[in-house]
Amino acid sequence: MELEAAAALGKYLGAGIACLALAGAGIGVGNVAASFLNGALRNPAAAKEQTATLFIGLAFAEALGIFGLVVAMLLLFAV
Repeated sequence: MELEAAAALGKYLGAGIACLALAGAGIGVGNVAASFLNGALRNPAAAKEQTATLFIGLAFAEALGIFGLVVAMLLLFAV
């Protein structure tokens, strides 16, 4: 295998692995929302106080997916 072909293979494999973070972000958002709904249904009086925590958790879960996408784009186009 030529050196250039091996470098391209590594670049594409790395970008594909980095894109797995997008799947993890989807799972993370689902878990955060499910946990909030589970707690809100058990104690509806405390749901208003936990809404900010829900949004912070959703933002962190989505940010991890976006960071994975940025890493994949950097591997594809900057390296």
